[in-house]
Amino acid sequence: MKKPRLLVFASGGVTNGGSGFGKLVEATQTGALQADIVAVVSNHPFGGVYEKAKHSKTHFIHFPGPFDDTSFYEGIVESTRPDFIALSGWLKLAKGLNPWNTFNIHPGPLPRFGGPGLYGHHVHEAVIAAYKNGEVTHSEVSMHFVTDEYDKGPVFFRMPVPIEPNDTAETLAKKVNAVEHQFQALVTDMVVHGYISWNGIHPDSLTVPDGYEYHLPLQ
Repeated sequence: MKKPRLLVFASGGVTNGGSGFGKLVEATQTGALQADIVAVVSNHPFGGVYEKAKHSKTHFIHFPGPFDDTSFYEGIVESTRPDFIALSGWLKLAKGLNPWNTFNIHPGPLPRFGGPGLYGHHVHEAVIAAYKNGEVTHSEVSMHFVTDEYDKGPVFFRMPVPIEPNDTAETLAKKVNAVEHQFQALVTDMVVHGYISWNGIHPDSLTVPDGYEYHLPLQ
């Protein structure tokens, strides 16, 4: 049976990063993710994503921008012909991608801790500040479909990450990252095999398996 073709966008860092992409590759090797990763895209020519792509022999594409031009995203999709597109630590606004088959993993509760400027460490700092003000008790790993607006597509997966009194943005980041690594590949597999879907237009068209706890309560 032909496996779905998956294109991954992952920024990583100049010298490190790309752990989410690395875990997706590992999952394809163990069978936890039944998909073929056709390429990984990074805005850094070298660094963590490049090194992980080189090690796993995954086709690497350097995308330096401009990131507000839909034709560049469309060109990458046309050249790689994916069935689905996963944003895994992609720190740019993705434009021109089909919303019904493009999805993202976010390191905080949506919609409150999403939008322009709320990515990576900025999310954890905002969540810790809200915790100290007594506004939240948990952070969260969220997965959602992607539109042309930051973090506005329908959320189909939420996993709370408890915050302890001595947590900092740094320690919370490690806890959230561990949960991301635990669930990203499993939920990605559900998306690429049609168990989770939407029509790309109406959030009410979102479908998930019966009994699937994709909306665990978050205080």
